[in-house]
Amino acid sequence: MNSYPSLKDKRVLITGASAGFGAACARMFAAQGSHLELWARRRERLESLRAGIRKAHDVEVNIDEIDVRDRAAVKSAVADLYGAGRHIDVLVNNAGLAAGLDPIHEGDYDDWDAMIDTNLKGLLNVSREVLPHMVARNAGHVINIGSVAGYMAYPRGNVYGATKFAVRGLTEGMNVDMYGTKVRISSVDPGMAETEFSVVRFHGDEARAEKVYDGFEPLSGEDVANGVLYVAGAPEHVNVTTLAMMPTAQRNPYLIHRDTHES
Repeated sequence: MNSYPSLKDKRVLITGASAGFGAACARMFAAQGSHLELWARRRERLESLRAGIRKAHDVEVNIDEIDVRDRAAVKSAVADLYGAGRHIDVLVNNAGLAAGLDPIHEGDYDDWDAMIDTNLKGLLNVSREVLPHMVARNAGHVINIGSVAGYMAYPRGNVYGATKFAVRGLTEGMNVDMYGTKVRISSVDPGMAETEFSVVRFHGDEARAEKVYDGFEPLSGEDVANGVLYVAGAPEHVNVTTLAMMPTAQRNPYLIHRDTHES
C-alpha cells in the first residue's frame, strides 16, 4: 500500500462501512492516519470493525447506525457531526447494492426500490447534507463508488445498471456545480469484485453467489480501497474525476474470460 501523507489527520466519512469496499476503505484510511466516521445499518459489524482499527491504529473511530435511505436520520447525523466540530474532509459514498438478476419484464418492485433508494437517493441524501459544509470551507472531497455497469448495460442488470449510470451522471453534474471552488468530486468504478455483493443480489444464496466468480480472479475489497485511497491522496490541485478498474480477466461489464481448464 502506498503512503499518502496528505491524508493524515483528515476526517473521512464512509457510508456502507460494515463490509466489503467500505470496511476495506476504513482500514486503509486508518493506516494513513485518517480519523473515521463509519456509517452502516449493521451496528455489530461496525463495532467489530472499530475495535480492530483502534487496536491497529492510533486514530479516532466513530460509528453510527445509519440507513442512507432515511433522509431525516442522515440530516440529523450530519448536523450532529458538525455540531461537535467534526468536519468531513473526505466523503466516500459507498453504500449501495444490487438486488435480483431478472429481465426487466420479470423484475421485482421491492428490489427496484431498494436499489434506487440506496444507490441513488441515499448518495444524494448524504451529499446534499455534507457538501454545503465543504463549500463553506472551500475544501473537501466526495468520492462516489460507481460501477463499470454505469458504462455499458449487461443482460439482466437493468435497474442496477441504471442506478450506476445515474451515479456517473451525478458525479459529472456535481463536478460542474463545484466549479469555482476547491471541492473535488470523483468516482471509483469497479468491475467484478468478490465481496458480499452477489450474496445480497441473490438474497442470501451463497452457493449461487460463489459461481459468479468461477474461473477467474475478481477484484477484492482491498483492490478497490487502494483505488479510493489513490484518488483521495492525490495532491489537492489534482482531481481524479473517474477511476475505472476491472480484473484482468474482465474487459467490459459482461465480457469475462473464465479458465475452464480442469487439473
